[in-house]
Amino acid sequence: MTMSKDIDPIVMAVPAAPLSKRRKGSLAWLLNVRLAIGLAILLIMGLGSLILPFFATVDPSIQSSFMRNMPPSAAHWLGTNSLGQDIFWFLVFAIRNSLALGVLVACGVTLVATIVGLSAGYIGGRFERFVMLIVDTFITIPLLPILIILGALIRGNTSFFTVGIIIIIFGWAWDARTVRSMALSLREREFINMARFSGANTMQIIAREIFPYVSAYMVVGFINVVLFAINTEATLAVIGLSKVEVPTLGSIIFWALNYNALFTGQYVWLVAPIIATVTLFLGLFLTSTGFNQAFASKRGVS
Repeated sequence: MTMSKDIDPIVMAVPAAPLSKRRKGSLAWLLNVRLAIGLAILLIMGLGSLILPFFATVDPSIQSSFMRNMPPSAAHWLGTNSLGQDIFWFLVFAIRNSLALGVLVACGVTLVATIVGLSAGYIGGRFERFVMLIVDTFITIPLLPILIILGALIRGNTSFFTVGIIIIIFGWAWDARTVRSMALSLREREFINMARFSGANTMQIIAREIFPYVSAYMVVGFINVVLFAINTEATLAVIGLSKVEVPTLGSIIFWALNYNALFTGQYVWLVAPIIATVTLFLGLFLTSTGFNQAFASKRGVS
């Protein structure tokens, strides 16, 4: 997955200490500047996008709800656009929907990648070769052209949920390959052999012995997938291949470009969602790299 490759995996150096020892002590080792700033940004934007919609007086996606092209004021903090929509409320709903899509896709991708990667890495043999053939096939398929083709075929009828499912189907392979490589390095460890000789079956070993060591990477991978999903949906929406009637960070930019916001002097209509998108991406990036730095420091590799 493209977005997952930008940040190096954090647990390729597998710790030798037992899990029980790692769990002792406080969580002070998690604290660092990047993580604190990233979580603060996500907390403000996430809670704001969840709470503020309860105070909206109208559905921001409905056109001609207000006078068109009104400047920012106490009644309309960011003004209104050429469609008669309140830009501030449209942006609030857009952030909420984009985050919801990102979390949905991240849950699906993380679940599939973890199951496939752990099972292939631990079981090995013909099963691993068969699974990795499928994984490599999905890796070689370019995601964006596939999404553009599918979006063009069902343009205007693409539901928000459908976009998320399509991204999950074509976006799990990179994380699965990374998890599989981690499972390969773990399956010959002594504590795995001890669990095997004590009578634990395959599922118990994967769930109790291997997964705890992989979970740190999955936290960072989850955040990266959220970033990847939001970016992909925004790209599709900007070129008009997503359901642009639904408020998202991509759809608000699509409408602003479609109605020539820059040439008509409606700078807020275009600049506000760009700033919100950059801020959200910054929060996700800082959170991801903050967890990366924290777990790396915990293991003594940085």
